Formats: sequence, structure tokens, C-alpha cells
Amino acid sequence: MTFRVWAPAAPRVRVRSRGAEHEMTAGDGGWWFSDVPAPPGTDYAFLLGEDGKALPDPRSSWQPQGVHGPSRVYDHAAFAWTDQSWTGRALPGAVIYELHIGTFTPGGTFDSAIDRLDHLADLGVTFVEVLPVNSFDGTGGWGYDGVLWGAVHEPYGGPDGFKRFVDACHARGLAVVLDVVYNHLGPSGAYLDRFGPYFAGRNDWGPGLNLDGEGSDEVRRYVLDNALGWLRDFHVDALRLDAVHALSDRRATHLLEELAVETESLSAAVRRPLTLIAESDLNDPRLVTAREGGGYGLQAQWCDDLHHALHVALSGETSGYYADFGAPGALETTLRQAFFHAGTWSSFRERTHGRPVDRSRVPGHRFLIYLQNHDQIGNRATGDRLSASVSPGRLACGAAIVFCSPYTPMIFMGEEWAASTPWQFFASFPDPELAEAVRTGRRREFARHGWGEAEVPDPMDPATVERSRLDWSEPGRAGHREMLELYRALIALRRSRPELADPWLDRFAVRAEGSCLVLDRGPLRLVCNFGPDGVDLGEPAGSVVLSWGGATAGHLPPDTFVLIDTAG
Repeated sequence: MTFRVWAPAAPRVRVRSRGAEHEMTAGDGGWWFSDVPAPPGTDYAFLLGEDGKALPDPRSSWQPQGVHGPSRVYDHAAFAWTDQSWTGRALPGAVIYELHIGTFTPGGTFDSAIDRLDHLADLGVTFVEVLPVNSFDGTGGWGYDGVLWGAVHEPYGGPDGFKRFVDACHARGLAVVLDVVYNHLGPSGAYLDRFGPYFAGRNDWGPGLNLDGEGSDEVRRYVLDNALGWLRDFHVDALRLDAVHALSDRRATHLLEELAVETESLSAAVRRPLTLIAESDLNDPRLVTAREGGGYGLQAQWCDDLHHALHVALSGETSGYYADFGAPGALETTLRQAFFHAGTWSSFRERTHGRPVDRSRVPGHRFLIYLQNHDQIGNRATGDRLSASVSPGRLACGAAIVFCSPYTPMIFMGEEWAASTPWQFFASFPDPELAEAVRTGRRREFARHGWGEAEVPDPMDPATVERSRLDWSEPGRAGHREMLELYRALIALRRSRPELADPWLDRFAVRAEGSCLVLDRGPLRLVCNFGPDGVDLGEPAGSVVLSWGGATAGHLPPDTFVLIDTAG
């Protein structure tokens, strides 16, 4: 095969394979090449300069010995796919389920996750969003410290394991969203800068990529090829782009727009929808505005404002970035327009933030709404879920709002049965100095907010991972079973009643009536009572479609909801 690597400043490059070193020849644009017999399964590494250390391939597809070990030749064409009839899924009308492979099941692998896919299909989920699966140092972690973006984490099952998972999802009608991280690299095994000018500056999480400086053409190509590779070679249906606000790019055509263009072209070639979903802190609708309308052309984005408004309404918590969402009417405002901060003052940022969404032109399905996600649980000191502090009635009301809203709903694994297990921050760096730095940094961060050292779980302790695994005996137990049935019912209604999936924000009405929040979706009316007392609604305005906690068309006890069909 032909080994190739970009190393524009290296005076000499060799490839080590099968115990021998082979000189590579410099080509155009800083690329080096060498033809070496190397069938699939052959280990190899690159050596830069005269006495360079053996380094893994920046474009590696397989790292069976971890991020510091040699790469292994992988043949994408060798996998026996069975999804030839899969035509994909479009995002409008979708229900997304976010999961972490390492803690979704006790086994913590792709194969063990496959055994639970029928649960998701039965629930009514249409998209399975997987936290990053690319290689990172250690065995357990969230995946956001990845350093080899094209190689699947070996402890999960490697590249074949991920393909089996995607293939099994497609067999059940489930599309797959993969979380990818292009805004930084992890602290261990990030060798890219030894090959070329990949890095430029830093952000909150580590070294950022050089997207607009000298040599940045190949760096951008590295990102684009990686993203397209997941969609093409692994048959992934969508990418969730982590923290795109941390991508520093001053070019006339932003990397995100370039990615949207190439993804659209690939979608036409593979004849199935391919979706790009951003995580963005910008509150800028340009990200999800079509290119014809002057936007970047991404299909959707996570909407933390919707989460924050719901979290405050359900929990009463108003510390930190939740403070603004405690204002009167914050929940109704955010549900109505997607962004609470829309060219308005943000006390957390101490500046004006965001831009309004054009409710008549930008559909609601381009914004993901959720009660919980990996960040909003795992970045709490103890990784506690809403179910640890919020009553089942309030959880039920929150779920009803999510699924009766015009936005794309997303569930975090276990939420559907009010899981009692936490989901905590964990890592497993083998380097003891790095491990201690992460441990100390985590404790210092929460000490500033009044948490004692003993109260913050040790992220390096394997017990932290074990505590974070789902308990699959819970869905059948009282207190959990009822919540699961509610989620099934809400998802089924969203599928059977087109009014609930209608994404147009200018056809959606939301208002507060005393302690009640009221959502109108065509003839369907959702009424949630968040007050401490029961509320009389007067004469029944129609037939009850779904309710919780003894609510009727005429009366709602505290922390209950009723969904009414006002037409009959």
C-alpha cells in the first residue's frame, strides 16, 4: 500500500512497518509517500527527522494499542454491511436519544449496547446520538479528550465494533448521530503539532486548530475528511459538532459552511439524508439558516436556553448561568422564540448576547430541546440527575412540554425511566501527573462554589464510572415504570398527532395563566400546573388525550398536566 503523511517542515520522514524502516519521498504540498507491502492488520508508525520518536498516523483508522502506540492498517471495504436498504432519516419529526457507550450498559461496549437497541426502538426513538467514540488515552472517559479523530476507541470494540453498532441501529430503523470534537485535542497523545502547523492558540479545553493561518488549508482538509469519513465509511447519519463557538476561523467561508457544502454533496452521492447538528453558545440563528438565506446551512443546533428555562421552572435553581432564567415569563419567552438571550443582556456573560430567531422563516425542528444532557448532568459536582431533586410530577410536566413543543426533543439515557444513577465526570489517564492535575482541577473548580473536597467524586476512581452506569433493572420497577410509560405515550402522540410535530414557531402559542403554563398546538392544548395548589379549569374544554397525577379536563392538582383535544 501507499503510506502518506503530511509533514511540511520535516527534513526526513520514515515509516516503520513489520520491523523495518522505509524512507518516504517528499511530494507536493508537504506530503510524503512510500509504497510498502502492508496488508490489513499491519502495524505501522511514522518517524520524523533523524532521531524521531515513532508516532501514530494522524489519519489512523485503528489504534489497538492506544493513542501512543502504532497505527494499524484497516480496510473499510472488508466489513460486511447489511444495511443496503437503509435510506436514512430526515431530522424533522425526529426524537433523539443521547447515550455514552461506556456507561449505557454494564459491558460498556458497542456489542453490549446493541443488546439494548430494541428498548430504544420500542420507546419510539428515531435517532441515537453517541458521545465521541474516537481514540483517547486510557480506557474510560467521556470521549472529549480524543486525539486521533478517525480511530475508534478500542475498549469499546474498535472500528468493526462501531460498524456493527451502526448496522444494528439501521436494522431497527434507528439513525445514528456521532458526537465529534474539532475545537480542541486532549492532553495526552496529541502529536499533531509534530507533523505540521495544526495548532493555533488555545481555548478552555486545550490547543485549538489552525483554521485560518499559514498551512491551514491542509488542517481544514483534515477536519473535513474526518467528518466525511464517519458519514461515508461508517454509514453514520448525522454529526453533532461539539462547541463550534470555540472554532476560531476568520476566513470568508467559515469551516462550518464548507463542511455543510461537502456534506450536502456526499448526501447526494450516498442517496440518504446527512445531518449536521451544532453545539453552539452563540445564540446565532445564522448557523441553522439555509445557505440560500445567507446562513451556514447546518440542519440544527442544541439549544441550551430552552434547557435552562425548563431547568429553572422545574427545580427552582437560579445560581450561575441559570440566574437570568428565573425572571418572570422566562420560560414562556424562551419556548416562544428558542433563544432567551436574543440581543439582550446576559448577566452571566456581563454583556449583550445573541440574535433573535425569525419565527416565520426558521422552523423549530432546527433547535434541540431537552430536560437533561451529558453536559448539564455530568458537569454538576456530583453528576446528579433532575430525578434526584425534582418530584416525578414535575419531571412529567417537563417531559410533556418537551414533546408538545415545536422543537426536536432529545432524551439523555435513562431519563425516560427517571434513572436514579448519577452520571459523573470521569477519566482514566495512565500518566499519574496528568491524572492528579485533572483530579485537583475538578475539586478546585467546585470548591469555589462551596463544595467540600470529599463531596466531589474522584474522576480517576473506577468506582465513579461504575456509579454512572445505567441500572437496567429500574425500568420494570414501580416509580420508574410509570415514567417510562409516559415517555412512550408522549412519543407515540408526537408521531400520531401532526400538530405536535408541527415545527413552525409562528403557529405555536404559549402563555402563563396563574400557576399554569399553557401550550396550544392546533386543537391540542397542554396545561401544566406548577403551583402548590390545585387549579380549577372550569367546564371541560374537550376530551382528555393524556394526563398525569389525577389531572382532568376541569381540574389539575399540583405538579400535574393534562393534554386536551379542544375539538372533541
